[in-house]
Amino acid sequence: MTSLALGKALNAGLRRAMEGDPKVILMGEDIGKLGGVFRVTEGLQKDFGEHRVMDMPLAESGIVGTAVGLAMRGYRPVCEIQFDGFIYPAFDQIVSQVAKLHYRTKGRVKMPLTIRVPFGGGIGAVEHHSESPEAYFAHTAGLRVVTCSNAADGYQMIQQAVASDDPVIFFEPKRRYWERGEVDEDADPSLPLYRARTVVDGADVTIATYGPLVATAVAAGGVAAEEGISLEVIDLRSLSPIDFDTIEASVRRTGRLVVVHEASVFLGLGAEIAARTTPYPAAKLEEHFLPDVDRILDAVDRSLAI
Repeated sequence: MTSLALGKALNAGLRRAMEGDPKVILMGEDIGKLGGVFRVTEGLQKDFGEHRVMDMPLAESGIVGTAVGLAMRGYRPVCEIQFDGFIYPAFDQIVSQVAKLHYRTKGRVKMPLTIRVPFGGGIGAVEHHSESPEAYFAHTAGLRVVTCSNAADGYQMIQQAVASDDPVIFFEPKRRYWERGEVDEDADPSLPLYRARTVVDGADVTIATYGPLVATAVAAGGVAAEEGISLEVIDLRSLSPIDFDTIEASVRRTGRLVVVHEASVFLGLGAEIAARTTPYPAAKLEEHFLPDVDRILDAVDRSLAI
């Protein structure tokens, strides 16, 4: 076991993927000589050469468009989007090409492309540097969307994503890059890429979350335990597909669900999870479920108090 920060664990996972397959290539802005703005690719160009770790122009559409062609020719490109808010210039390539080519060609063309995206807030950055655009891509058929929350998962999940024949949008919680964890670099993955993990067992309430807020939810569980409340924390890990079996099994035990994320709540992942997991209640409880005059006016009062 080795103690690694999440950023270093991702670096080690990329290194292992590149050592195992000469078709794995890295592409992005400043990822070579600089090693990326978060240094996730530090040292890889020096060890693997400029033909496998390529510094690209400041043009996300060009980076992903070039990667599409490389993937069609049998390579396994890994693109880095420098910050979450910079992914939008590549939106057309991702949604119109990356997500569609396997279907359009009736399976004859595979798209083994991984797009790494540092995402989320918490680093005091300016606009375009603290966004959570995961719902855009989870909504898009043909894409896999995953996010790691710790060093061990980062190390294993990036390798699983690179090995996948499906295109994977790989969100990395940027404010957790420097948090350390134990990583067994010789172990096989403990879970499939699209499976959720129960991080903390509990009995009273299920917390479903992902990425940067997993650590926050675990901390909340510690505080709740001091008050006699037992929280079960689930790290979703995969946002498309979502492992609803794990969530629903937990909620059947606890009877309660709280969904936590920092992205926009409107048409977001939290609403989808709540809608899929929470049925219409029994008749004796429906007065607590249906909006009434008091609940509406309470919301009005709270909005006016802001």
